[in-house]
Amino acid sequence: MTTISDVDATGSTPGPAGRRGVSRDRRGSWIPTGGMIATRIMELRKRRGLLIALVLVTVGIPTIFLVIRLLLHAFAPHSYGPAGGYDIFTGLVAGVLYIFGFIVAATLGATAGSADLGEGMFRHLVVTGRSRLALYLARIPAGLAIIVPLVAVGFTIVCAVCVFAAPTRLNFNGVNVPVNLSQAGLESWAADHPDEVICNFGFRIGPSSPTSGIAAVVNSVPCGNGPGGGLAIGKQAPGSQGQPQPSQAQIRQAASGIARMNYSDYARQFLYPSNSLMIKSGLWLELEAVIGFVVGLGLGSLIGQRTVAVVLMIVLEVVLTPILSRARIPHFSNLQRAVVGLATAHLTPGGLPVLGGGGGGPGGGGGNPGLLPESTTVAVCVIVAWLAGWSVLGAWRMMTRDA
Repeated sequence: MTTISDVDATGSTPGPAGRRGVSRDRRGSWIPTGGMIATRIMELRKRRGLLIALVLVTVGIPTIFLVIRLLLHAFAPHSYGPAGGYDIFTGLVAGVLYIFGFIVAATLGATAGSADLGEGMFRHLVVTGRSRLALYLARIPAGLAIIVPLVAVGFTIVCAVCVFAAPTRLNFNGVNVPVNLSQAGLESWAADHPDEVICNFGFRIGPSSPTSGIAAVVNSVPCGNGPGGGLAIGKQAPGSQGQPQPSQAQIRQAASGIARMNYSDYARQFLYPSNSLMIKSGLWLELEAVIGFVVGLGLGSLIGQRTVAVVLMIVLEVVLTPILSRARIPHFSNLQRAVVGLATAHLTPGGLPVLGGGGGGPGGGGGNPGLLPESTTVAVCVIVAWLAGWSVLGAWRMMTRDA
């Protein structure tokens, strides 16, 4: 009688694991694992010089600037104004964090995309059996985990100082004016302070202007050749000698009319940035950093060199974007609109000056008339295309590169 033992073809006895099947080898999956992302983060953090440069630019520059202003105001408050305020906020956000945040993010991305090639480690990564696509995709969250918090820290410092060290009084044309007044409120305040308004606020009076009657009033107010608008206050116009002096009601009416002319400028003056402006500006800066990193990563992986990629990104941000955003080149308008810098400029929160001046963003600060016109939908599509396109190019080059 023959018996058959419970042994498979290889002579091993099947156990519970054998009945369930052998666990799959997931090294070929294109989805990066948490361990791969953590390894990428650790490799980038080991670059002390790069990390110090990132911290100095995103956090150090605004912090040093604000600390100096705080000290100057503390020791000489009459000579140096408050360290914070709305103007300081817009200047640092649009002039420092916007430009340098993009550059340092692009530098980090170019480093992450080309460092393995420069150090000869790419072959060792390939022989592990990991998917090349997963190796590339792991760099995206790893780099963003470094640059996004740094930009957030620098921006938080700017917001804190600009709010808590903001001026307590609004100085408009050399006059301390209450803040957040409506047009009727500003006219009422001007009527109660006619001398200050007439002598300091700017105004223009033409021969056919409906408010040309203001000329007789301003010439009667003894405030000298102050910084007033169209006329030299305190000097009578030719032929005005012997004219009757205006009444107090006429002076108050003239002051209200001058305030009405200045309301559009006054409405854009704030002591400190609003909560909505700070939130929108923070998200906008993070978007700019994400674009810089992803494009830098794809470009660094594509050409395999960090230095060339960083130089090209600086040229794009500092040279090409301002030129192509403002120049009107016949038959090339649509090509200009494909520049990602123009797209992010059109998404600027209202009130922030970008690319040489003017408020950005739809409905904010009157828009930026100097920019090449572009709708919000087109701007969003351009940004998505740049993020997807450079990611595809970078991943493709890593997948086809010889080990």
